[in-house]
Amino acid sequence: MKNCCKTIARLTIVFLLVHLTVSPAVYSITIQQEEELSKEFLRVIKKQFNLIKDPFVVGYVNKVGRNILSSMPSQPFKYRFYIVKQHVYNAFATPAGHIFINSGLLEALDGEEELAGILAHEIAHVVSRHISQNVDRAPKIGLATLAGIAAGILIGGGGSAALGNAVVVGSMAAGQSASLAFSREDELQADQLAFDYLSRAGYSSKGLLTSLQKMRDKQWFGTDQVPNYLMTHPASEERIGYIDAHVASNQLSEINRRYIDKDEFRFVRATLSGKYSNGETALAAFDSQLKAHPGDTIALYGKALALAQIDDYRNSVLYLKKALEKDALNPVMLKELGRIYFLEGQYPKALQALEGSVGLAPEDNESLFYLSRTHMELGNLDKAIDGFNTILKRNSKEPEIYLFLGNVYGMQENIGEAHYYLGKYNQLKGRWKTAAVHLEKALPLTTDPKQKKEIETMLKRVKKIAKR
Repeated sequence: MKNCCKTIARLTIVFLLVHLTVSPAVYSITIQQEEELSKEFLRVIKKQFNLIKDPFVVGYVNKVGRNILSSMPSQPFKYRFYIVKQHVYNAFATPAGHIFINSGLLEALDGEEELAGILAHEIAHVVSRHISQNVDRAPKIGLATLAGIAAGILIGGGGSAALGNAVVVGSMAAGQSASLAFSREDELQADQLAFDYLSRAGYSSKGLLTSLQKMRDKQWFGTDQVPNYLMTHPASEERIGYIDAHVASNQLSEINRRYIDKDEFRFVRATLSGKYSNGETALAAFDSQLKAHPGDTIALYGKALALAQIDDYRNSVLYLKKALEKDALNPVMLKELGRIYFLEGQYPKALQALEGSVGLAPEDNESLFYLSRTHMELGNLDKAIDGFNTILKRNSKEPEIYLFLGNVYGMQENIGEAHYYLGKYNQLKGRWKTAAVHLEKALPLTTDPKQKKEIETMLKRVKKIAKR
């Protein structure tokens, strides 16, 4: 939680100081300036928090978000949805449509309508530009506070991070919270807009109500730990009562209601719990489900993932095979079987399962990633390179892909390509001196003029940053 507090302080600094450079006279944030704010905000979040990148889980959350957006007018931002690996019940949005939900809250939900309710509320905050408006008001808190924030940056940058954050938080205490917190009016407007978005998308507003009730019932953290402006779902009795009254008087017609596959949500939640929460806790939960419903496919699958988390690969495979007996062509379960065989070192079996998964779901990068790593282990180096390059074309900013490409080219004794990809890997990881070493070795070995020019450009940049 301490890291969370530090991050929140840094995000607040970014918001304020980036905004202050926009214009000394006009306090009006444009769409373009909001996009710039969001990039910096996202950079800090990715550096400080662990984001879950599981394509199945993240893809599902994005699908629900797109369901809501599809019923809305055209938006100036491209919305993206993320899962933060934290057990705290929370969700929040940044400027320009980046929306985050914590894994703990997602695990606690009981269905797609609850997730839709949370996402609709966050989308409404972005549409209303509440965050940007609050940042816009921030310069009015006074020079003394701003000076304290600036001092906090300098002290933190000088090596005393704890002191720096103390100065920042202390200087913000008097006026900062008031200027950045969502007002009752903001929350009311976001709820009212969410009602409309949900109805248009075929979701009942009851999901927003029940999700907030869960958050109210498990508020483990106070405002001393998470400032109100980031805790975007303060589940006050007044707010819950208002939403309850709306739900009671605005029942969604069954004709307009979206079809929801309840097993799909359970499957996503089982993946999240089995792979990313505490293994022992998840195992106990799935055992309880199987006791109540023996042979339940999703519980068998979840238990298999939890067993893999605690390195019990043999039993994990057994439970996955039981689940696959009932759903043999499920690409996610085949992927997990292949992944577990890979972790166990059974590469021929991993190859068979992963080829099946990729054949059924060719766009799943995680399946292709483990298939390429399996080819690497089996010595099928050209196939490994083809697989990693396919992933790069889809997502060129994933550092680990460059690392594995560097390693596989090294195994082929293609030293120039190995140094090129290892240079790119270290550049993306912010290891500037190491990146420069690899790129300098790659430069004289490349015969491709385009690649040579790219290396020269990268070298200038990494050397310049490394000297700072």
